[in-house]
Amino acid sequence: MKSILITGVAGLLGSRMADWIIENQPEYQVIGIDNLSGGYLENLSDKIIFYQMDVSSDDLKPIFEQHEVDYVYHFAAYAAEGLSPFIRKYNYNNNLLATANLVNECIIFDVKRLIFTSSMAVYGQGEPPFDENDTPNPIDPYGVAKYACELDIRIAGEQHQLDWCIIRPHNVYGINQNIWDKYRNVLGIWMYQKLNNEPFTIFGDGKQERAFSYIDDCLPSFWNAATEAKASKQIFNLGGIHKTTILEAAEILSEIVGGAPIDFLESRHEVKYAYPTFQKSVDILNYKEITPLKEGLSKMWEWAQKQPVRERFKWEAYELNRGIYQYWT
Repeated sequence: MKSILITGVAGLLGSRMADWIIENQPEYQVIGIDNLSGGYLENLSDKIIFYQMDVSSDDLKPIFEQHEVDYVYHFAAYAAEGLSPFIRKYNYNNNLLATANLVNECIIFDVKRLIFTSSMAVYGQGEPPFDENDTPNPIDPYGVAKYACELDIRIAGEQHQLDWCIIRPHNVYGINQNIWDKYRNVLGIWMYQKLNNEPFTIFGDGKQERAFSYIDDCLPSFWNAATEAKASKQIFNLGGIHKTTILEAAEILSEIVGGAPIDFLESRHEVKYAYPTFQKSVDILNYKEITPLKEGLSKMWEWAQKQPVRERFKWEAYELNRGIYQYWT
């Protein structure tokens, strides 16, 4: 049976993409890999053949030997952009070295296409809206790692004929998101805070501009990234059609959850204004933004209220404490 391999399958992107493939492309068997450091078994369909391991593991090769893998979706990553300057070694091992390991196997076993989820973090400081043709200028190790992965994949395409498509999704949110990690996913952080009777927290003045994308709107485009001929060896911004400030997003969610006070914390090292162009994904990947932010947040909040009580993730020790923000000490 033809197979599709998804790394990070127990997280937001991976689990929802797996569900979409199972429902819409039943001729494919979904093979999933996840180390469960940020994803949960409850997110997984029982139709997935699941392997609990790191993408950097030497056990990756037997999976490719056992299954005829046509397409690989590489979603696995620790996307804590603001934290990455304080966990540099972990960041590069988790993102760059793991990706290199996967690229090797994709070349050896002649996969039809590798779909890699990069990040808007690669753009860094620039003039938004960020366009796929802009020269990346990341300002943190997470963005550096993602850009390095992009470059390595492109080199593999040139030297080893690996077919690839790179997706730079923008602030994707929705059902199955990890709301128990205090370092990433601001919408999930706020929902956790509301569930635990804590105020919403915002870094700085809240005037940072972002654009949020509901996960289910992105899934058909992810499929097209694998199967559309015009997507071969192309880079796409995905989502982010309507920009909003962080404060405006907090106010929308506050209305949905029945009110929440807001605490403004010290600013952190981040890009102030970050939102993308999107026309290329519309033209080639047939991206359609169907779900407005308020509707998507309402769906996610309804899901969040039904989740089990889980311990919130916190790093026991950072690699670097100099300059660490007070709210993470």
